[in-house]
Amino acid sequence: MAIKRAPQERSLFLYMEQKYLTTKLLPISFFALAVGVAALSDVASGADFNAAGAWQNVPAILSRITSPTFPDQKFPVTNYGAVGDGTTDCTEAFRNAIGACSDAGGGEVMVPAGTYLTGAIHLRSNVNLHIEKDATIRFTTDREKYMPVVLVRYEGTEIMNYSPLVYAFEQTNIAITGEGTLDGQGSAWHQWKSSTDPKLPVEMGNRGVPLEQRIFGDGHRLRPNFVVPFRCGNVLIEGVHIINSPMWVMNPVYCTNVTVQNVTVDTTGPNTDGCDPDSCDGVLIKDCDFSDGDDCIAIKSGRDRDGQKVNIPCKDIVVENCQFKAGHGGIGIGSETSGGVQNVFGENCHFDSPDLEMAIRLKTNPARGGYIRDVYVRDCEVKLAKIGIDMTLRYSSSGAMEGSSVPIISDIDIRDTTFEELTKQPVYIEGWSPSKQITDITIANCRFLKAMENSYVTNAARIQLSDDSGLEQKAF
Repeated sequence: MAIKRAPQERSLFLYMEQKYLTTKLLPISFFALAVGVAALSDVASGADFNAAGAWQNVPAILSRITSPTFPDQKFPVTNYGAVGDGTTDCTEAFRNAIGACSDAGGGEVMVPAGTYLTGAIHLRSNVNLHIEKDATIRFTTDREKYMPVVLVRYEGTEIMNYSPLVYAFEQTNIAITGEGTLDGQGSAWHQWKSSTDPKLPVEMGNRGVPLEQRIFGDGHRLRPNFVVPFRCGNVLIEGVHIINSPMWVMNPVYCTNVTVQNVTVDTTGPNTDGCDPDSCDGVLIKDCDFSDGDDCIAIKSGRDRDGQKVNIPCKDIVVENCQFKAGHGGIGIGSETSGGVQNVFGENCHFDSPDLEMAIRLKTNPARGGYIRDVYVRDCEVKLAKIGIDMTLRYSSSGAMEGSSVPIISDIDIRDTTFEELTKQPVYIEGWSPSKQITDITIANCRFLKAMENSYVTNAARIQLSDDSGLEQKAF
């Protein structure tokens, strides 16, 4: 791919060479590419080839992600004592309807119009929890209704905690479908954000405390996530509206063959990520609408020493045609990367909100370990966000940022994407140190139309720019 460089672009490269060779924000290898047309053309052509080859794998990935099917028999929760008046406790009715459905070989547990108050719902194999239009499942704020404790991953560390609002453990062929609403009444839980308890799981994991001693739940202040299929296969979440989450909204853990489709997430509050696949294999997130209080999507694989011990990657993740509004990141990976994240594909997505911090976000740190690699994004439109592309090995959060397990971020390809308005930087890339860099990043055929601040790149190598427009106005 030949690069045609306008006079102002040639001036830019001279400016970059003089400025950054002096300040050492970028390695000399980057400037060799920047000032050498032949070298940049060769590398860009290779990146084009690699990206095209990677995208050819997507049909095979999608062919393995198939939605579960269910017998044609219905089990209305109202037949088991549920009353849709918003005040009657329907916990037992949901439990009995799901049990009867599963025992009969499977089918649809149907929730008709009305508002149903309940505690934790535990799905079983071959059960489709179908929430009809004008039906709302409203989860109680009575903490006792989420006991006894169950096995979860709390921010990437295995513990026993309050049950998620909807939970499944080692089940196969499960679904949540319909046009109805799940309301988590999350504001009743959000005050626990300020507790010191959230630091305990990672500390226990780092010290190697046995799982059977990591008991939380009653007497502690660790918020449950909303929907958690744990070590399940053939999972479908489709059509529903999910609001007011206590913490992470959808969090499949150790799952295979997961489809999240046509789901609307509308929630605020701390740590209310939209969809966080954690150490999963084969996930499709398609046609969803996200507006939440943290990352819209955050692909994960365990945290720190506990995550390194489990060592299960998250891989073969496809994100298609999603809408990203408020959130910290749109398509995000990390920060829990201890088992590694690879083979992530995002295309035809739309980002548009003054409250969207970063459209594409990759984050981790040396306490985590693992890697982020083979990530491909194309044909997206960012109408409004703060930062266009953000990658860091220096992410800080609750718990340790320092550590000896510096992760790898490499082989990232972002192309054919328009960034219309960015209220901060077009690109922010931050490696850990001159010897622990972010490497092999391609940004090709992208348009950056308006940005308020300069891009920033440090401790990075082999950053390949090819036929991009607009970056010349905001120098690296």
